[in-house]
Amino acid sequence: MAINQARLWSRLHELSQFGKQASGGVTRFSFTKEERQAKDLVMTYMKEAGMTVREDAAGNVIGRKDGSDNTAPAVLIGSHIDSVPEGGIFDGPLGVLAGIEVVQAMSEAAVETVHPVEVIAFIDEEGSRFGFGMIGSRALAGTLLPEHLQQTDQNGITIAAAMQESDLHPDEINKAARYSETVKAYVELHIEQGKVLERAGQPAGIVTGIAGPLWTRWTIEGEAGHAGATPMNQRKDSLMMALQIIQFIEEETKKYTNAVATIGQISVKPGGVNVIPGETTFTLDLRDIEERDRDQIEEAITSYAQSLCADREMNIKIEELQRVAPAPCSKEIRAVMEEACLTMSLEPVFLPSGAGHDGMQFNDFCPIGMVFVRSKNGISHNPSEWSSEEDCGVGASILYETVLRLTT
Repeated sequence: MAINQARLWSRLHELSQFGKQASGGVTRFSFTKEERQAKDLVMTYMKEAGMTVREDAAGNVIGRKDGSDNTAPAVLIGSHIDSVPEGGIFDGPLGVLAGIEVVQAMSEAAVETVHPVEVIAFIDEEGSRFGFGMIGSRALAGTLLPEHLQQTDQNGITIAAAMQESDLHPDEINKAARYSETVKAYVELHIEQGKVLERAGQPAGIVTGIAGPLWTRWTIEGEAGHAGATPMNQRKDSLMMALQIIQFIEEETKKYTNAVATIGQISVKPGGVNVIPGETTFTLDLRDIEERDRDQIEEAITSYAQSLCADREMNIKIEELQRVAPAPCSKEIRAVMEEACLTMSLEPVFLPSGAGHDGMQFNDFCPIGMVFVRSKNGISHNPSEWSSEEDCGVGASILYETVLRLTT
């Protein structure tokens, strides 16, 4: 194993002290004192690994190891160090610290690469503070717009104002953007946040693609009425209608291998115990790594719902909240990762990512690849989030072998 597993493990726990909560979890939002402390420590690690270090206009921390040909496009290794409230210590930081470990191990072994390697700690992937995630990766990809910086946190502070408080200049955000010809590939190590690898008995796996979320809000308008005085065959019960649609959503989604559907919120009006619900609203989070499959599911459930509501003389309104394109991982990078696994006598396991990651922002920018590390019980965004030291070491080793092949 080329990487220093013990060093990686030690740094994970050292970094977790910034924003540490009594529960053992971490709360580390972007543009806060806790994040600043974490960024400073990450910069120290990067310097120890022999990288030149800078912070770009968005607040991303970037460490660079030159190659023998510095005109060649760089291979980027990235993830984030911000967290959700009471989050775990692995989600995000493992990818950043593993990237630093890859570069440090190369330096210690006197490995010379042709292509430069850059390790990036992206600002605000989670979106926990402002409800608008992947700020840093959007900025680097050139898709972060000035109007995005007007998103506010619960105290009414905009992203732009928070940046200014951190000695950044929001009017210069375009300076963080990179030209695609300067980047050869983007790779990331992350915990799985699911149980696929655990059930397969494998320490790590190769991601086939990142599912794109489609968020919609559905409102069914029926007719409120007396619960006791309205016969069943005369009702326009919006909740019963919504439940039929939700059942169809589940049945339709199950027809597709990688699709998932979640009804995260549901509410009824007027909300009385003895009143037939006149209006029901629910949200749908629909995801798949294949945009065509996701669109087919969307079309099927929309057609079914509209037809059903028309038959019952009820109104339906569907509001789109967010539509993000899925991001398939590069077949070429997946092949490199498979070769890396075989070199390490590991059985290659392929799996999709249902959760979003910074790499999604580079889908039209450069080839992307991801390695997942096994998660205990599939728990994430929780103080109980856990991956073993050995599994983290295996994942980092796959990352090392992959970057070695991409840069030499």
